[in-house]
Amino acid sequence: MAAAGAIGARKTYGEGDTAVQALDGITVNFERARFTAIMGPSGSGKSTLMHCLAGLDQLSEGRVFVGDTFLDSLSDSQLTELRRDQIGFVFQSYNLIPTLSAAENITLPMDLAGRKPDKEWVDRIVDTVHLSDRLSHRPSELSGGQQQRVAIARALASQPEIVFADEPTGNLDSRSGSEILQFMRGAVDNLGQTIVMVTHDPGAAAYAHRVVFLADGKIVHELSNPTADVVLDTMKYLGD
Repeated sequence: MAAAGAIGARKTYGEGDTAVQALDGITVNFERARFTAIMGPSGSGKSTLMHCLAGLDQLSEGRVFVGDTFLDSLSDSQLTELRRDQIGFVFQSYNLIPTLSAAENITLPMDLAGRKPDKEWVDRIVDTVHLSDRLSHRPSELSGGQQQRVAIARALASQPEIVFADEPTGNLDSRSGSEILQFMRGAVDNLGQTIVMVTHDPGAAAYAHRVVFLADGKIVHELSNPTADVVLDTMKYLGD
């Protein structure tokens, strides 16, 4: 059963001679409880695909779905609710609210939805990301790695259908980045979460169960159970 996917997805920016085909008929599924990395050179369409899957951008043709819901069947308010309730987001810029504590940032989406957090689940997430002693701190009082762990905990706390991560370790040192990626893989293996991550880093992609390679708006290759060396060799072969 797929947590999300695209069917014949096309996305065109501009018109006429200046038109750019960001997505060129992509069909892909992302299985539940799997960690998938999306890779490709700049302009390959990887971020566009993720944004369309997450309902942050609209396709020119084709369809995308999350769970059993096709996004083009939703009104604007329904789409907002779906993004809030069924999708988690992790960005390299963290996007934390500076005036809120770590604990308040983690539960913010549920607070906005008027839903009471599942305390046992949230506590489990907080323990897993090793933030129990930092919950009262504001973002400015946390390291970059700690801020990113708060962002990931926020994405997981509402138990979404799927989490989309856009270069989640891009602003972190290698040690902090490795800790974040280990946690993300653990969230999939141990907590049953589904994560789709856009990355340019072969080392980061090696934490995934599967790597999907894009070029010129199309899927050109896939790997299962990748290693960093195999991902790097594949990138060279594909001309990244």
